[in-house]
Amino acid sequence: MGPRLLYSLLIGAVIVASLALRVWDPAPVARMRSLVFDAFQRVDPLKFDPTLPVRIVDIDEESLKRIGQWPWPRTIFAKLIGTLSEDGAAAIGFDMVFPEPDRLSPSNAVQHWPQTALVAEIKPELEKLPSNDQVLAEAIATAPVVLGFIASPHTDVLPQTKAGLAHGGDDPRLFAPYYPGSAVTLKELQDPAVGAGALNWIPEFDQIIRRMPMVVRIGDTLYPSFAADLLRQAQGASTYVIKSSGASGEQAFGEKTGIVKVRVGDFEVPTEASGQMWMRFTPQNRDRYLPAWKVLDGEIPAEEIAGRIILIGTSAAGLLDLRATPIEASVPGIELHAQAVEQILKGAFLQRPDFATPAELLYILLLGTLIAVLIYRAGALGSAVVSIIAIAFVIGFSWYAFDKLGWLVDPVYPTIALAAIYLTGTSYVFLRTERERNRVRNAFSHYMAPALVERLADEPDRLKLGGETRDMTLLFSDVRGFTTISEGLDAEELTRFLNNLFTPLSNIILDEDGTIDKFMGDAVMAFWNAPLDDPDHPSHGCSAALRIMDEMKTLNERWQQEAEADGRVFKEVRLGIGVNTGMCCVGNLGSETRFDYSVIGDNVNVASRLEGQSKTYGFMTVVGEETASRTPDFAFLELDLLKVKGKTAATRIFALLGDAAMKESQSFIELTKTHEDFLSRYRAADWDAAEILSHTCEAMDSGKLETLYTLYRERIAAFRITPPPAEWDGSEEALSK
Repeated sequence: MGPRLLYSLLIGAVIVASLALRVWDPAPVARMRSLVFDAFQRVDPLKFDPTLPVRIVDIDEESLKRIGQWPWPRTIFAKLIGTLSEDGAAAIGFDMVFPEPDRLSPSNAVQHWPQTALVAEIKPELEKLPSNDQVLAEAIATAPVVLGFIASPHTDVLPQTKAGLAHGGDDPRLFAPYYPGSAVTLKELQDPAVGAGALNWIPEFDQIIRRMPMVVRIGDTLYPSFAADLLRQAQGASTYVIKSSGASGEQAFGEKTGIVKVRVGDFEVPTEASGQMWMRFTPQNRDRYLPAWKVLDGEIPAEEIAGRIILIGTSAAGLLDLRATPIEASVPGIELHAQAVEQILKGAFLQRPDFATPAELLYILLLGTLIAVLIYRAGALGSAVVSIIAIAFVIGFSWYAFDKLGWLVDPVYPTIALAAIYLTGTSYVFLRTERERNRVRNAFSHYMAPALVERLADEPDRLKLGGETRDMTLLFSDVRGFTTISEGLDAEELTRFLNNLFTPLSNIILDEDGTIDKFMGDAVMAFWNAPLDDPDHPSHGCSAALRIMDEMKTLNERWQQEAEADGRVFKEVRLGIGVNTGMCCVGNLGSETRFDYSVIGDNVNVASRLEGQSKTYGFMTVVGEETASRTPDFAFLELDLLKVKGKTAATRIFALLGDAAMKESQSFIELTKTHEDFLSRYRAADWDAAEILSHTCEAMDSGKLETLYTLYRERIAAFRITPPPAEWDGSEEALSK
C-alpha cells in the first residue's frame, strides 16, 4: 500500500468518524455546543425592555415580613386577584400549585385550636363561614386567571384543558416531552380559571435552563406551557396551532423530524423538535418586579397593571424557587416564565435552523478534505494557515449568526473536527517524514559524511529515487599487488588489514563531502554531487585523492614499523586511483527487494579504466581530461592521449601530482613546460627530439618520472621500426583495463 493511499484512507477514516460522531451527537458533543452558546449569551445578553407588558408580582422577603409566614391564607391571593383585576390586568398567572385545601380556612384551622368551652361555642359559627378556597375560587371566577400545574412522572392525574389545540403535519404527541400525570390545583379552583399551563422546564446535564417547553404531553393529551397560556389569555385566543414535520411548507423528506413551530394567537414561536423554545435571557432587572405587599396596600399605580400580563411568584430565597441560566447562577423561577413571555412578544428568538447540522457536516467535509490535501502537498505550515482561517471563519460566522440572526450555529465541533483532521494529517506526514529520514540515515550513514546525511534527512526531496542523470565526479581506488599481499595473511589478518586501510580512506572521502558507493574486495568506489548538490565536486574528488596519497605514506610507515617489530618482511602497499568527471545515472539500482544507491554510465567505466592505468604510467592517481580542466588549482601533468578499454575516442589523461602550492612552484612550472614540449615532439613523430626531452624531464624530477618516460621511449623505439600511420594523432590504445 502506497503512502498516498494510506494517507487518504487514514484521513478519510477521520473525516467519516467526525461526521458520524456529529450525526450521532452524543451527550459530550451536545454539552460542548451548549456551553459555547452559553458563552455567547454572557457576552451579548438580550437587553431588558421595560415597555413590554409583562410584570411579576413578587412575594419577596419584605412581603413575607409584612404579611406573614408562608404559605399565606388563600384569601390573600383572592384579594391580590381582586386588586389586579380591578386595575385591568390582561392575564394573571400563578407560578404555584394549590393541590390541597387551605389549612387556614376557618373550619380547618379551628380543628387545631385548643378545645376550650369558648372554642366549642364559636366552632359551629366558624364552620358556617366560606372556606378560603371558596373565596379564592370566587375571585378566580371574576378575573383572567391562568393556573399552573407540574407535569410529573409520579402521578396519573390529568389537569383540565382550557384551550383547543390543532396541528398540521405529524402528530406532535410523538415529539413533545411526555409525562404520565401531573400535580394539579384543587378542582374547585381549576373550574373557574380561564387557563392552565405547565410550569415545567426540562433539566439539562448541569441543571442550567436553556430552553422552555411550549407544549408537554400528559397521558395522551397535549397541554400548553404556563407562559404560552398566559399569552393566549392576554390575546383572547382560544386555540393553539402546532406545525410539525410534514406540514405544508415544511421540508422533512418523509422523515418524522419533530415539532417546528407553535402559534399562540398572533405570535408564532419557532421550537426544537421536542417543542422547546431556546431562551435568550436578559439580566435580572428589578423594574419588572412589583412587590406583593405594595400591590395589596394599593401603592402600585393602576397604569402599572392595566393591560399587562401579571405573573405571581416568589423571589424569596427561603422558598427555594431559584434557577440557574446561562448568564446568571441564581434567578427566581417566576422570572423564567416572565422572560419566556417577553421573548415571544419581542420576537427575539434563538433557534437552531434545520440546515445548521447539514451545513456543519458539509463544512467539515469540504474544509477537512482541503486541509488534508494541503498537508500532503504544501506541508504543515501552509495547511496550518488554512486551518486557522477555517476555524476563525466558523467561530466568526457562529458569533455573527447568533448576534445578528438569532441562529445557533455550532463553532466547537467543526473546530475540533478540523483540528483532529489537521493533527492526524500532520502526525502522519511527520511520522512518514521521520521514517523517510531514518531510512535515508540508515541508507547513507555508512557511505556519506554525517553532516551530509543530516542535510539529506532534512531535505529528502533532494534524493530522487529511481534514477536521475547528474554531472558527477567518480573515484576508484585499488590495492596494487593485493594477491601477493593476501597470500601471506590469514583471514583474520587480512580482514584487519583491509579495515585499517579502508577506515582512513573512507574518512577522507566523507570529509571531502563524498559518497562511498561500495567496497569491492581491495577496491573502493566513491562519487561526488549525489545525492546532494556539490558545485565543487571535481575539486573535492581531487582533494580526496591527494589526501589518500598522503595517508598511504603514513600507513606504510606504520605498517613497516609493525612488520619490523614482529620480525616480518615489510611489503609496501601501493594504491592506484582513478578520477573522472562527467554525466552519469545515479539512483536506487537493483531489484524490488534488494537495491543500493549507486551510479552507472560510461564515465564510471572511464574512471575505473583510469585507475587501472595508474600502474602503466607509474603514478598513483590518474585523472580524466574533464576533471583536470575543471580544477585549475591542482598540479596536473598530462600523461597521454589514450583510448581506454571499451572506448573508441581518445581522451587526454593526467597525473595528479599536487595542490596549488606545487602548481605554483618554479620546478613544476619548468617541468610542465618541458613536458609539453616533449609531448608536442612525440605527437609530431619527431622521435629524436622527443627522446632527448624525455631524459631531460626525467632528470628534472629525480627519477620519479622514470616509468612514464621509459614507457614513451619504448614506444619511440617501436615506432622507429614500425612507424605509425600517416593519420596518427599521437593517441595510444590501452591494452588492459
